[in-house]
Amino acid sequence: MGLSLQKGQALSLTKTDGSALSRVRLGLGWDAVATKRGLFGGKKSADVDLDASAIFFGADGQPVDYVWFNQLRSKDGSAQHTGDNLTGDGDGDDEVIRIDLSAVHGAVQQIVFVISSYSRQTFDNVQNAFCRVVDDSTAGAPEVARYQLTDAGQHTAMVMAKVSRTGAGWTFTAIGERADGRTVQDLVGPAAAAL
Repeated sequence: MGLSLQKGQALSLTKTDGSALSRVRLGLGWDAVATKRGLFGGKKSADVDLDASAIFFGADGQPVDYVWFNQLRSKDGSAQHTGDNLTGDGDGDDEVIRIDLSAVHGAVQQIVFVISSYSRQTFDNVQNAFCRVVDDSTAGAPEVARYQLTDAGQHTAMVMAKVSRTGAGWTFTAIGERADGRTVQDLVGPAAAAL
């Protein structure tokens, strides 16, 4: 298990030998809150459809590219979204974005990861939300870092984390800021505020 980060903490994405990570997987997961239903008090969870997206920013703080459910691959080919999970059911990552950091276009300085509810379900309906970085360039794909979200509320989106270019490598930072929006375009402003 990787290092558990708190909101605002950062971690350099380097291997134990000091070399930079090249291929990473950003996994996002969540569960629906079980709600009480019926005369006999049985609990049932409604499906919660959250969407993971990545916004690529240049040095000027302007977006240069997006990866989301309507554009599964970045223009430079460095990032690939593995597809939309409509329920949040199951253990582990619900949505995954794979990134070859060595192939990210040189104009990109930061990549911000957001999750949003297209159906406008609020985070009062979500529990166990997390974001994690996995090293896909090492055998066994070890988890490098994890950020467990503990914030619930009436918001429909979260700015979860970012990776920032730092010289020859990258740094992962846990953000965890509330936002509202249905799609990646709605979250450009809140994501830019986290740069």
